[in-house]
Amino acid sequence: MVETTITKANLANEPAFGPWLSQASILVIDDEPGMRNFLVKILKPRCRKVVEASNTQEAALLLDAGHFDVVILDNIMPGQNGVDWLREQRKVGFFADAILITAFADLETAIRALQAGAVDFVLKPFRSNQILNAVARCIDRIRLRRENFLLRHELESNAKESRRRSRLLGTSKSIKTIRETLHRVAPLSSTVLITGESGTGKEVTARSLHSLSDRSDKAFVPVNCASIPNEILESELFGHVKDLEESDEDLREGLFLHASGGTLFLDDVADLSLDIQGALLRVIEEKRIRPLGSKREVPIDVRFIFSASTDLLTAVEEGRFRADLFYRINVLQIEMPPLRDRIEDVQELADKFMQEISFELGVPPLKISTAIRRGFMRYDWPGNVRELRNLIERSLILSEFPPEFEGANEDNSFTFDDTLQSVERQHILRVLEECHGNRAEAARRLGVSRKTIDRKCAMWNV
Repeated sequence: MVETTITKANLANEPAFGPWLSQASILVIDDEPGMRNFLVKILKPRCRKVVEASNTQEAALLLDAGHFDVVILDNIMPGQNGVDWLREQRKVGFFADAILITAFADLETAIRALQAGAVDFVLKPFRSNQILNAVARCIDRIRLRRENFLLRHELESNAKESRRRSRLLGTSKSIKTIRETLHRVAPLSSTVLITGESGTGKEVTARSLHSLSDRSDKAFVPVNCASIPNEILESELFGHVKDLEESDEDLREGLFLHASGGTLFLDDVADLSLDIQGALLRVIEEKRIRPLGSKREVPIDVRFIFSASTDLLTAVEEGRFRADLFYRINVLQIEMPPLRDRIEDVQELADKFMQEISFELGVPPLKISTAIRRGFMRYDWPGNVRELRNLIERSLILSEFPPEFEGANEDNSFTFDDTLQSVERQHILRVLEECHGNRAEAARRLGVSRKTIDRKCAMWNV
């Protein structure tokens, strides 16, 4: 091993180790001061943060205090060898990639290291490029793993469609006011609560806020609290640690860690169980999480945005939502207006949806006639922007608009058929509107099951 002096000229002329190495935080664990000094000298000019520990006890304290992307670990040390320490740490909550360095290249040690969770194995003596390449591979692996996880999560939560609607459209006074508010709050780290009826564009607003912030180049992670069972949601959010033998599935980072540096959007937060609400309150206040089964807390850097389609104060009074959590997340509230209260935006929205969806479906756009536009303006849109978008998509598929929109009367009424199905639809939608989109409450008032309401709404594309 030959020590070299690191200069800017050396860095400029050396081979590239990937664009992400400079963002890495590294923990070096070795009982030999000379080896620690060599590794720090090689890594510090190229990485965001490099910290050293002379033994596993110091290392455990450093892991308790902060999060590291990669740990470079000597195997033979006094007291406890690196492999046994790594296996022990994996069980209590250790999510960093580990590179084991050793002078003894036997197959048994290599197998034990991999079983303990090491991702790379470097033999002493080694050159600086060997360790830099190993660290760069770890960083690329972490980035790809998180990107893959987020892509799967976005597909499951239908976030792909949401991204196509990420711009807040409209020229009404209420939307202009919301845009001004977003610009004011974007540079801050304050928690934001977005309220409003179902389908008014709460996630679009959250994405707009994220895109305006200095976190825009980091992940935006949407979580639909109503669609994930609470017994699964806790593991999805916090991650989990189980007894680690040979399966990577026993160690899983949660959405809090995957959103690190970015924004976590919790949609329909009123649907969280009281237990998860309590855990969430602690995370917001302390900015630390404890994965399920872990004995160690992990610090996080996440901006929280919440949404609710129901009145949270009513939920607090009814004991369904914690009062302390409500006052903690209600730092700044943005109320999304229903589409009927900004009816002047319907034309712009309809034209935008027509352009986007026709391109997506690969069909020619339909002409929106004056009669249809007049019908759009006279309809009260109980399903809000979501209903308008679904109507445009359905019309493109059928190559025509629903006849009732062309049949709008001058007295702002519609000529729907007076059939049992039509009466049923109007009645259910009216009750849903009175319940602010809360399907469970609407089902209770109507005396039917929640599944019945869900089935009817799916049938009507609401």
